[in-house]
Amino acid sequence: MKTYISISVVFLLLLLSCKKKEVMDKIIFISDKDDANLPAYTEWGYNSFGAEYDGDYFLVSEKITPCRITYNNNQLQFLLHGTVRNGRDMKLLFVFPSAPVSNYADLGQLNDVEIDLSDNDCAVKIIQGNVETTLDVLEGKLHFKRVQLLSIDGLLDRAILSGIFELRFIQSGFPANISSGRFDVGITNSVFSVY
Repeated sequence: MKTYISISVVFLLLLLSCKKKEVMDKIIFISDKDDANLPAYTEWGYNSFGAEYDGDYFLVSEKITPCRITYNNNQLQFLLHGTVRNGRDMKLLFVFPSAPVSNYADLGQLNDVEIDLSDNDCAVKIIQGNVETTLDVLEGKLHFKRVQLLSIDGLLDRAILSGIFELRFIQSGFPANISSGRFDVGITNSVFSVY
């Protein structure tokens, strides 16, 4: 009888732990008080992002994993994946030099780091469908305002990256911009890779 109760308690604790992770993986969109089309800037790991994109909005979608991070060859690749008008799929990829990162916990080194996107060592790409366009960035920044390491039940579960971004660039020969960009995303092993 005691064994049955012990197994039941362990199973219940595992189930509750899984539920916490499910909640942490959800996308929570809280509208900004100044522009309800954008998510509010938060630092709670809501797995949300958004920006104005040349008269439109680039936003998180509940049907798409919002963020992926890859470290390769001394560069970090920070990918935001969402949609623009009419649900068109779009990816915004920031590539910049980085100190070595071997796991998502190492992302703590990005806390309060601002990247100058016009630097020659940086690249910003827009990917729509099978078309990848490297932007000719005139000016811009990607600011990781806060990085938090989150533990659940005493075990490290994810890094929460929160920050802002904006850039002006040339697209198809004309000036364009991405403004009021903000992100608040949870990074776990499932969206982080090193190669």
